[in-house]
Amino acid sequence: MNNLNEVEQKIAESLLQIKAIKLQPKNPFTWASGWKSPIYCDNRITLSHPAIRTYIRQQLAQMIQEVYGSVEMISGVATAGIPQGVLVAQDLGVPFTYVRSSAKGHGRQNLIEGEINSGQRVVVIEDLVSTGKSSLQAVEALREAGCNVVGLVSIFTYGFDEAVKNFADAKCSFHSLCSYDALIKVAVSNSYILESEVDLLEQWRKDPSNWTGK
Repeated sequence: MNNLNEVEQKIAESLLQIKAIKLQPKNPFTWASGWKSPIYCDNRITLSHPAIRTYIRQQLAQMIQEVYGSVEMISGVATAGIPQGVLVAQDLGVPFTYVRSSAKGHGRQNLIEGEINSGQRVVVIEDLVSTGKSSLQAVEALREAGCNVVGLVSIFTYGFDEAVKNFADAKCSFHSLCSYDALIKVAVSNSYILESEVDLLEQWRKDPSNWTGK
């Protein structure tokens, strides 16, 4: 299927099938940022589907081993990266931590929850990468705590140029099981969208902040 590998294709098919990803190019969603978007992604829905949840866990773990080798800790980005991270850490038999979006306002006022040791080789797990800013905040928090963050992996990425630049600027390696381009190919092939709608979807990916859907 147009240069898609088996994992990309299966992940895309699964996310569309369970409606973790919805495509509505002619009836766009409005994100919290105010952006109009033809796509909405909620990968937390995968947790309610054991077979898909297991496949994602296995593929994330395999990707980490193939790309980064041995790691000493998995860290999830709150909140959606937490359950995925726990599953992968369990699969790899390594410790798990997670990074809050902001420090707790009480108690020890932790930003990172769990036990960390300086110099640990860490891979960060995110469910979805858009601009990469929130993901990289977690990476920076772990680095400031003394961790050796070797990279970040996600289930899905929109593939924005801004995200590519942000990860490059942060000198952080990034890999995803499935991309926006792969998803669109699978969506057309399986009749989730029409071939005539692909241009609208490609326009959004190139300039999401100014896209209006017209």
